[in-house]
Amino acid sequence: MAPWTDTLRSLLGVSGRIATIDSARAAPPPSPLAPIDLTDASQVAGVMEIAARIGDILLASGTANRDAAAQMHTVTTAYGLHYVHIDITKNTITMFTTIGQERRQPITVFWVTRGLDTDFSKLTEVDRLIRSIRAGATPPAVAEQILNELRAKPANYGMKKAIWGWGMLGGGVAFMLGGGLVAIVTAWLLSMVIIAANTLLGRNGLPVFFQQILGGVIATVPAAVTYAFAGSFGVEISPSQIIASGIIVLVAGLSLVQSLQDGIMGASVTGSARFFETMLLTAGIVAGVALGIQISDVVAMPLPPMETQAPANFASAVVKILGAGVISAGFAIAMFAERSAVGISGLSAITGMSFYHLLFRPIGMGDVASAAFTATIIGLAGGLLARRFLIPPVVIAISGITPMLPGLMLYRSMYALLNDQMLVGFTNLFIALATAGALAAGVVLGEWIARKLRRPARFHPYAAFRARRRPTFRKSPRSYRRVRRSGQR
Repeated sequence: MAPWTDTLRSLLGVSGRIATIDSARAAPPPSPLAPIDLTDASQVAGVMEIAARIGDILLASGTANRDAAAQMHTVTTAYGLHYVHIDITKNTITMFTTIGQERRQPITVFWVTRGLDTDFSKLTEVDRLIRSIRAGATPPAVAEQILNELRAKPANYGMKKAIWGWGMLGGGVAFMLGGGLVAIVTAWLLSMVIIAANTLLGRNGLPVFFQQILGGVIATVPAAVTYAFAGSFGVEISPSQIIASGIIVLVAGLSLVQSLQDGIMGASVTGSARFFETMLLTAGIVAGVALGIQISDVVAMPLPPMETQAPANFASAVVKILGAGVISAGFAIAMFAERSAVGISGLSAITGMSFYHLLFRPIGMGDVASAAFTATIIGLAGGLLARRFLIPPVVIAISGITPMLPGLMLYRSMYALLNDQMLVGFTNLFIALATAGALAAGVVLGEWIARKLRRPARFHPYAAFRARRRPTFRKSPRSYRRVRRSGQR
């Protein structure tokens, strides 16, 4: 009987292509096609530095630690350097190896990463570079030149278009939440203002925490003003939809899901550091929204009490599904993704949210469980589509789960806490954290299933070579016999 992976492969029609991370996790290149002189310390250190720079870009774009380390191993192995220890923390990469046989010389490369600075265009270029290195088509000197050019190269398009992408994301959130034309346009414009202001202040060195506070204020006060003026003209809008849009715009740029993903995959140090940073920046959003609510009360434009969500129906489900596609595509544009990645990200979000609203929720699944299963489908789709279109799976996964970020739930929690509704506030807060954890777990599981569908057999041709290069005090049998003969003399 064929294994379940073969059956699923035949149903999905999976092609023979594999993603870069699949090949990196499965086996090293069978032979170094562009080897280096392993006795030359400068060449060995140069290859390790190339791998560290590649890892820097991977980590900055949200790649998990284990996946980044696996692709860095692929780079060093392709150049003949098989024995390398790689240690990655939140903002540092340390690589260690030894050269020589009789007298081993240790070589260490230490690299400080840039932190989370997601740029899907550079991530895609690095993915192509890894494929080229693995195929033996790019010698170290050329790879170093490509990385230098990539560092100085601007994104596929300017910041203005990226800001429009953020506006598309914010407007899509308001549309998904059932907002009218006024709410959608307001959320669209406020999202662009938030990102434009934070970008300008970031270039002037303002810490991100204060940028988040400002973003929370911008998301709240104009929503209160719009609500007051719309009411005077007889137009009913829900300011919570506008505020939730601004919160999701601010949360989408954080590493909440990535931090939980690192923790799930065993990188607890990096996951803990990222989670603490995310919680700190989320506290900035909370402070900004709270300040905005108080400002709206002072200027006599108070926000209305939080309304209950409308009951689900087929029409609202269709609106939410289409809105999810707009949100995912907008986020991909905001992260400078290529055109093909933008379209695929939108389609993956539409597919995942179709399961969410048309299957999981109607059969009675809770919010957290539905989010977990939907993220699994998106992670699976990302892994499969990455092979067909040669796009890093993380691009599709991160963009695909963006519509499910708990922005409205966070606002409900803040509003309840500010109105002395502690039980409601903390309940919504913990549900929001549980939803984020479910999204991270689902993405990891979906990518694992995708890897199993078309994963080459594990092949370790250099296991004996690596073991031989480990420093040891044990003598080989030949050396032992030589020493014994010299002692008898």
